[in-house]
Order: sequence, then C-alpha cells, then structure tokens
Amino acid sequence: MTRDNLLFGIIGILLGFIGGFLLAGNITQREAAMRANPQSAQSGPLPANHPPIAGGDQANGEGMLASVQTAMKQARENPNDFEAQLTAAKLEYQIGRYDQAIEYLLAANKLKPDDADVLSMLGEANMDAKHWDAAVKWYKAALLKRPSDLASMDGYCFVLLQNGDAKAAEEAINKLAKADPTNQDLPQFHEKLSQLKSGKTQ
Repeated sequence: MTRDNLLFGIIGILLGFIGGFLLAGNITQREAAMRANPQSAQSGPLPANHPPIAGGDQANGEGMLASVQTAMKQARENPNDFEAQLTAAKLEYQIGRYDQAIEYLLAANKLKPDDADVLSMLGEANMDAKHWDAAVKWYKAALLKRPSDLASMDGYCFVLLQNGDAKAAEEAINKLAKADPTNQDLPQFHEKLSQLKSGKTQ
C-alpha cells in the first residue's frame, strides 16, 4: 500500500513538471507572437470595414493616418475638386470618422448634386453615425435617382425602422422584397416592423 502511494506521488510530481514545462512553453510562444504582432494583442479583431493592416504593422497604421491627413489637405485646398472631396470622405469613413466623412460628402454633393453614388454614401454615412432623419433624407434622394439600387433600398428600410416610421418602412420593405426576395435582412426587417406596429397599437 505504501509502495502504491509512493508510486502515485512520483507520477504526480512528474505530471506537475511536464504540465509546468508545457505551460511555460505556451506562455513563451504567446509572448513571442504578441511581440511580433502587437496590434492583435492590443485591439482585438478589426471591424469588417476597417482598412487592412498588414501583419499588424504599426507603421502601416500610421501610413493610413498619413493618407487621411494628405487627403484632407487636398480636399481643403481644392474645394471645387469633386474627386478630392470623395477621396477624403472615403478615407474618413474607413477609419470610422463618420461625421467628418459626411462633411466631405456634402461638399461633393454641392459640386455634383445629381450623383447617385454620393447620395447613397450620404445615406450610409448618416446611418452609421446614427443620424436617422438625415439618413432617411439622403437614401430617399438616392432612390429617386436610382430606384433599383438594392444597397440603398436596404439601408432605407433600416433607417425608416430606426426612425419609427412604420408606414413608410412597410412600403419600403415590400419594395425590397419584390426586388430582392432572398435579401438576408428581410426577416429582421419584418420582425422589427411587427414590433413597431404592436408598440403603436398598445
């Protein structure tokens, strides 16, 4: 019995050494990976629309910021340059500065009021900034220029629901369902519309 206890004790000590060795190796590997790729350790997964950062390279992130600053300078120095305004807007949007992107898009819209892409982008930027009234206005204008634009139709449905306009939302959802029956957002749009209607009748 004593021999068995001694055997179990020796096995336990050996397992402890092995486990400690593996744990230390794992920590060392993780630290090495974090040193090699500090971006992944600090910020976690990037949002879907974030510009790619190759290997988590900090210099590349700084390069993106420099690109934004250069584009802003170009846009401000050339207020009548449509492309300069659009480039600045896109870069601001990519880094999540929606209000700044909207400023440049408004400048682009003044230069080309009938450009459906700019109208749609104004809808999207205002939607992401949660400016629901403005987003409704711009998506509506975009759809007047390009009624079959599925992305604008989808965004329009979303912002109408967020704005609590059940009647307009239902009409927009029906149009989207007719134009794009397999749209993956339709189930949640119908659910939100149902909630909106039931809330109004209570």
